[in-house]
Amino acid sequence: MSLNWKEINLVLDEINLPGSQIQKVFQPAYDIVVFGVYRTGVYKNILISIAPGACRIHETKQNIPKPEKPLRFVEFLKAHIVNAWIDEAVQIGEERIVKLSLHRGKEILYMFIRLWSNAGNVIVTDDSYTILDVMRRKPNKGEIGGKRYDYAIIQNQEKSKRIYEIRDYPQGMIFNDYIDTWYAEHGTALSLEMLREQVKKLFSAKMERLEASIVMLEKKIRQAEDAELFKEQADIIMANIAAIRAGSEWFQGENFYTGGSITIKLDPQKSAVQNAEHYYELYRKSKSGLDELKKDMETSKQELSRMEKEKSWLLSLENPLELHKALTLEVKRKQVHDKKRPGVAFMSNGWLILAGRDASENDELLRHYVKGQDIWLHTRDVPGGYIFIKAKKDKSVPLDVLIDAGNLAVFYSKARNAREADLYYTRVKYLRRAKNGPKGLVIPTQEKNLHIVLDDDRLRKLEHNKCE
Repeated sequence: MSLNWKEINLVLDEINLPGSQIQKVFQPAYDIVVFGVYRTGVYKNILISIAPGACRIHETKQNIPKPEKPLRFVEFLKAHIVNAWIDEAVQIGEERIVKLSLHRGKEILYMFIRLWSNAGNVIVTDDSYTILDVMRRKPNKGEIGGKRYDYAIIQNQEKSKRIYEIRDYPQGMIFNDYIDTWYAEHGTALSLEMLREQVKKLFSAKMERLEASIVMLEKKIRQAEDAELFKEQADIIMANIAAIRAGSEWFQGENFYTGGSITIKLDPQKSAVQNAEHYYELYRKSKSGLDELKKDMETSKQELSRMEKEKSWLLSLENPLELHKALTLEVKRKQVHDKKRPGVAFMSNGWLILAGRDASENDELLRHYVKGQDIWLHTRDVPGGYIFIKAKKDKSVPLDVLIDAGNLAVFYSKARNAREADLYYTRVKYLRRAKNGPKGLVIPTQEKNLHIVLDDDRLRKLEHNKCE
């Protein structure tokens, strides 16, 4: 709820601005500006808010955070208002427009503070009422530099028949202190309750995804740590080659690792040696991925811990202005992090395609931006970037999208000049990292082949649909 005209008059009477010098100016948010004024040995911070539903002017005893980068309007105020003296501070009739008359040396300025919900503004003019600058530039209403601000017409507008009263506040407390506290706790624009809900919303979805990812990683690590069983089974098969008959589906014999008996599943289409090789391959595959899984687990846990601490700290802030600043910085940090997705991204008929352009981007995409059901494409026997088609639940990748991705695979490879190449593609879950190999190097299984001749029309369409 914004201040009504009677409450504005009461605030102006209590803070008694005439005779004060403006010594500092802060702008903690786009719709809030704070003046540090000094008068007869007393320093005060005067807060002006034009936020919808919380338009007001009053002295504040809250700590005022400074933004990371100074905003445009506060830079103007520092150049023109700091060290000016306030000669008059009055409300224009019952219009919720406060007029400050200022002078600095021989220069005379006026500041009009319009405290209308959804139409608030702070307008600074020279002594002829020519606008020098405004907090919110509104060209369609003439509220920009160089235009004349004719506030006199406002006084002739028809008055509302609604009767306004000063809201109840505790006895023994001045109204200014009451509303400073009230707006800090309940004000629509910068209330603690609203800001804390924003904090919870910002963090909840990401933290839930991280928690689910950690559970999945723990499951994969347990499976990988069971890799020794595959090696034991392979060793037992190799030690009993003569005893295993061709076409057998099972082998039952002594487990010389534990001293008991063991039953091992066999592929009847394979020889004993081939079955042993199969279990050795499972062992190597599990072991090679274990280190990477543990690294991903550590990274995920660190990020979850950071977010938990950040969320707790934000929710502990009692000053809504400080919380507003900190929340804004966290949102910007998240946006910057999201924009740092490696490689380039394209849309093809509603499908997202990610392209890595070097080993680092390939590796980063593979680690953090794709999942098992996504499609991976790469040029066969030719160095190049990894291309990924993000999967959609219960939907197969259309051929047209696959060909688009194939064109990108050739374009981001050494085969670009030749304008054609053989590719192979498979799901990400069928990729295995090459042990002790270069960064990002993978070995595909269950791959399929694709031959692509570059199509300039497709590439132009993809360039047009590049994601920012």
